[in-house]
Amino acid sequence: MQSNRSGRRFDIGAMLAEREAERYGLHTQHLNEMMVRVVQTLGFDVGFSAGQGQYLFDRAGNRYLDLLSGWGVFGIGRNHPLLRETLNSVLARDLPNLVQMDVSVLAGLLAERLLGFVPFLDKVFFTNSGSEAVEAALKFARRATRRPGIVYCDHAFHGLTYGALSLNGDGIFREGFDPLVPGCSAIPFNDLAALEKALSARDAAAFIVEPIQGKGVNLPDDLYLRGAQALCRKYGTLFVADEIQTGLGRTGRFLAVEHWGVEPDLVLLAKTLSGGHVPIGAVLTRKAIFEKVFNRMDRAVVHGSTFGKNDLAMAAGLAALEVIEAEGLVQKAAQTGSRLLAAFEAMAERYELVQTVRGKGLMIGIEFGPPRSLKLKASWTLLEAVSPGLFCQLITIPLFKDHKILAQVAGHANHTIKLLPALIITDLDCEWIVRAFEAAIADSHRVPGAVWSLGTTLANHAMKARATK
Repeated sequence: MQSNRSGRRFDIGAMLAEREAERYGLHTQHLNEMMVRVVQTLGFDVGFSAGQGQYLFDRAGNRYLDLLSGWGVFGIGRNHPLLRETLNSVLARDLPNLVQMDVSVLAGLLAERLLGFVPFLDKVFFTNSGSEAVEAALKFARRATRRPGIVYCDHAFHGLTYGALSLNGDGIFREGFDPLVPGCSAIPFNDLAALEKALSARDAAAFIVEPIQGKGVNLPDDLYLRGAQALCRKYGTLFVADEIQTGLGRTGRFLAVEHWGVEPDLVLLAKTLSGGHVPIGAVLTRKAIFEKVFNRMDRAVVHGSTFGKNDLAMAAGLAALEVIEAEGLVQKAAQTGSRLLAAFEAMAERYELVQTVRGKGLMIGIEFGPPRSLKLKASWTLLEAVSPGLFCQLITIPLFKDHKILAQVAGHANHTIKLLPALIITDLDCEWIVRAFEAAIADSHRVPGAVWSLGTTLANHAMKARATK
């Protein structure tokens, strides 16, 4: 507890305790009421009060295994002791943060450390988020090539700011926000012929791609990224890998592109780099590209942001990289992911609603689809007619309610449940995951049953929501 200059006491702990009961009311009144409705409709309104590592704890003290990890932010887990110690140390030093007419030692150290993991690139530009990293990459590509076009893939997700939104392959995010940034064109993922057609006019500054698409956990064909890199080189287009979700060990390699042996011109990072506490993004690029943007002293600040390279973010990044390396989390993600993939593939053989399982490391997608048996098919068809993708909630809700596992669907109207757990999950956690999914999936094959009664409830909610539009 601290007193401010007026003598008034400020106690954030007391404030949290006193206002906890108003959690959802505050958001309904002052923030996003629709998000509150979603949480309450799905039954996720348990009031999470603590997080440690891969676990969450609700107001009643129940422990949950978090398979969302803040959409991949908590790669090293929540509240890692090294991260907390590092941030406290920075705060205790009274550093001259954000002087602006100087440069930060911590930023230099983090850039050096990052490039040590990605030796084929030379320079780093720091941002405050993944979306900002995408925005910077678009500007860098246009400036370096003097071309207007940006090519991206269907089903892509690169962020929600205007430039990033212009590369978004999901219409629900774009609806109502037109006109978007001109010169951006979509092609099918995994289609080299379409990419060559898009690049052959030689007006594309960049081709930006997620090595594994987050919306659906869509993997490239084995030769796709190598072919894409070759086409970019052929037509003078910069090859940009959006590793914001896939990078920093998530897929069992430091960068996902390492699985396919490619070396992009720009690599975008964020999420896990923050350690989960201080937002940060990074653009790693070639020196020749960087120096076409910052090419004269009067252009030294031609792109940037007020809070970029702030000391807390830089320290968080250094601590996150230290944890990843010291705890062997890249290798751990590869091993743990292989174990889980094998278990889910075995379920796909046993359960007709499980269509396919895919992923690398601890980025895993379990896709559900139309069953063969008549009873299941009738129930599936009814749910799909009301709201495409609704079936997956018949898995995620029981996972949460009955098995204390937090998971969600991999995108709007999507039939894939995506797992993005912390890279630190244990063998016991894996047993918990497999046991819970086995039970939830088995229950979904019983018609009539509690799961399909839940489906009827959710369908009614969906129809009422549609009626009020």
